Amino acid sequence: MRIKEAIDAAASRPIAALGVSGTRALLGFVGLMYYVSHYSDRNYLFGPGPDSVLPHHLFIEEIKEKGSFSLYAWSTSQVWFEAVFHLGLLAALAVTFGVGGRMVLAAHGVLLWSLYERQSAFLDGGDNLAQLVIPMLLLTDCYRHFSFSSGLAQRVTRRLPEGLRCLGVPLHNLGVAAIAVQMCLVYVVSGLYKVQGEVWQDGTALFYIMRVPEFELPGWSSLVYHNDVVVFLGTYSTTLLLVYFPMGILVPRLRPWTAAASIAFHVSIGVFMGLTAFALTMIACDLIFLSSALARARETVRSIGARWAQKHPADVGTGTEGETPESDRTVDAPVPQTAS
Repeated sequence: MRIKEAIDAAASRPIAALGVSGTRALLGFVGLMYYVSHYSDRNYLFGPGPDSVLPHHLFIEEIKEKGSFSLYAWSTSQVWFEAVFHLGLLAALAVTFGVGGRMVLAAHGVLLWSLYERQSAFLDGGDNLAQLVIPMLLLTDCYRHFSFSSGLAQRVTRRLPEGLRCLGVPLHNLGVAAIAVQMCLVYVVSGLYKVQGEVWQDGTALFYIMRVPEFELPGWSSLVYHNDVVVFLGTYSTTLLLVYFPMGILVPRLRPWTAAASIAFHVSIGVFMGLTAFALTMIACDLIFLSSALARARETVRSIGARWAQKHPADVGTGTEGETPESDRTVDAPVPQTAS
């Protein structure tokens, strides 16, 4: 009976809806940041012209060797390049703000992949995870929160047969589970590679990493690698976090603390090593493990706001002319129950 109840629960209750919506928004922001940060130099970095960093004919050869594809390889026209680039920018913006639904998310994935393939010299590893996670997000209800809905998806869904509509929640939960498994694999594999290295075994890896010129934060990195205790603790705590991350996620009471530790770890990577896109991508995927904690925090903020409104009724307003009528005001939807 317990197995049957667990299966019924997995098929009827969406899990981590708040967290996976945050994942979608933050991944969209990472893509948007990539477009905007290279916007002024887009022709030099990605364009089809002869003065591009990677000439178009060499780019075509590279694509063929890898057996990959890119929309930027379809034409050498400057008009085509500008159209594809700006469509990608708009798609990233739409995904960030939750506009367009899964169709726009899928388009964003294709357009971002095409841009990454056009110039792979700037990639930092976060791109690989993003391209793995975006197809998994297409299975989930990642537009439930932090989005602007036109209601079109609901109208289309209501026209579908009952059997297909019933697949929504199981597919959502399958997508969330796939992202969780992927994240656990990323952490474990990374940790196991590290423990095989001598500098990770003797606790000095952080000293050498922080001294790499490309990853050094002037004025701050030296404070870390000149402190033996910080280097020792930072090296071993990193290894322990990566290797034992799945165990922390499997224990419900440890899950939010494990995810918070991982987020703090990647914040430090973004600050000290300058790998901002990589750090934000990892943090975005970690949000699925914080969904329940985020929902509780949101409820706490709402309750505090409600109590404050009761104590200060004069500041709330009494439906004067120009305000939205009571019947037209948006009512906060109840927070969906998510798994711990």
